[in-house]
Amino acid sequence: MTRPDLDPELQTLLAGMPLVPALDADLLAQIRPYACTPVEPLLAGRTVERREITGPVPLSILRPPGATAALCIYWIHGGGMVMGDRYSQIDIPLDWLDLFGAVVVSVDYRLAPEAGGTDLVDDCYAGLLWVADHATELGIDPGRIVVAGASAGGGLAAGMTLMARDRSGPAIAGQVLIGPMLDHRNDSVSSRQYSGEPGVWTHESNAFGWRCVIDRLDGPVPPYVSPALATDLSGLPTTYIDAGSAEVFRDEDVDYAGRIWAAGGQAELHIWAGGFHGFDALYPKAPLSAAARRTRNDWLGRLLDTEV
Repeated sequence: MTRPDLDPELQTLLAGMPLVPALDADLLAQIRPYACTPVEPLLAGRTVERREITGPVPLSILRPPGATAALCIYWIHGGGMVMGDRYSQIDIPLDWLDLFGAVVVSVDYRLAPEAGGTDLVDDCYAGLLWVADHATELGIDPGRIVVAGASAGGGLAAGMTLMARDRSGPAIAGQVLIGPMLDHRNDSVSSRQYSGEPGVWTHESNAFGWRCVIDRLDGPVPPYVSPALATDLSGLPTTYIDAGSAEVFRDEDVDYAGRIWAAGGQAELHIWAGGFHGFDALYPKAPLSAAARRTRNDWLGRLLDTEV
């Protein structure tokens, strides 16, 4: 199948990156150590209080000193549901710590295939409950919790938000879904376009990641695991979704935004022409990446009624 052209600058940058056509168990074992992110370089030059929580699930809390009644960003990392850690892509919410004085809480959910089924989204929800219950201690406003995630983290954020809606809380003020992994069926046009050749995240790698999760289920795949299956997208918080035009998740993300609108909800959708999966996380200084991050920041500022 023909594909949308890549942004020229991103194409040049991507040429220097090792790419694979398909992730498998052997390759996963090799690359997992490189998918974890040391946080210390990201905190250099920032005055940030850091705290580690071990239960109910591991959480890292990064906050401006003395923050009170602050915005909380509940961050869920990406990695195809099979790799990464609580610090993966955390430079994205750290921008919001700098811009808005946000308290950033990142959850270290269990990974597939060691865990599977609803384990991953259950971990994310358990961490969210803990944050809401400890809002005063953390110096956050319980009415200003925004959930955000990239790739698999975006899919888990969407599933967890559905879970919070159906279980009457905690309250979520907004959700930011960055190139979210929403549909285990993996059969959209964009998914099939990115098959058969090496890439950042291909149709084949996507199939592997999803198998690692859903093979642990005893029954049908629930929408909390694969949010594209949700038949009712009403009652969700205001939502920001973005993705690249040149990536596997493009069409399922567009569809999810459309179904939020059809249910009477509020969603803002951006498809960045020439962007591949995770472009703004991998190459944040590229012009297209900077535009995507700036637009996301502006949306959050509008949600908070704060100028960026």
